[in-house]
Amino acid sequence: MKKIFLAAFALVAMATANVQAQENPMVGGAPMYASKDIVDNAVNSKDHTTLVAAVKAAGLVETLKGKGPFTVFAPTNAAFAKLPAGTVETLVKPENKAKLTSILTYHVLAGKFSAADVVKAIKAGNGKATFTTVNGGKLYASLDGDKVKLWDENKGTAYVTIADVNQKNGVIHVIDSVVLPK
Repeated sequence: MKKIFLAAFALVAMATANVQAQENPMVGGAPMYASKDIVDNAVNSKDHTTLVAAVKAAGLVETLKGKGPFTVFAPTNAAFAKLPAGTVETLVKPENKAKLTSILTYHVLAGKFSAADVVKAIKAGNGKATFTTVNGGKLYASLDGDKVKLWDENKGTAYVTIADVNQKNGVIHVIDSVVLPK
């Protein structure tokens, strides 16, 4: 009887582990774990190496490892590649730390906003939601079909390509372009 109970317990534990592993989508070829913080997950994504390097250069690692919660709109490497040539290399220089920090914190909201929360805010705003970012700027959201579209204070746009990547200190939504503050 004890062996049957242990075997059943092992099967339940394996099934639970499989369900937990499927809670978050894969990002950049890496599993994202809800038990890890934003930085610990991001460093494993091959699609976010530029973002991770920028976060390090701006000195934001400890902040994004903090309690939060945070909502991060995380541009991919391809999103950074859309910027004019040399932009990223210039921004990560020590003398440009303030500007880099401003751009990165423009991608962050205080609080945890799931995709459903963002869509609810869009609907409540009659098709447009306005969010105040950590840097104090405004970031706007609307729906384009079934996709969430963001636009910045300069009318630049980005789309959420992977939503609801839950973290222990917030949530990440992967985006396809860098949004920029004024």
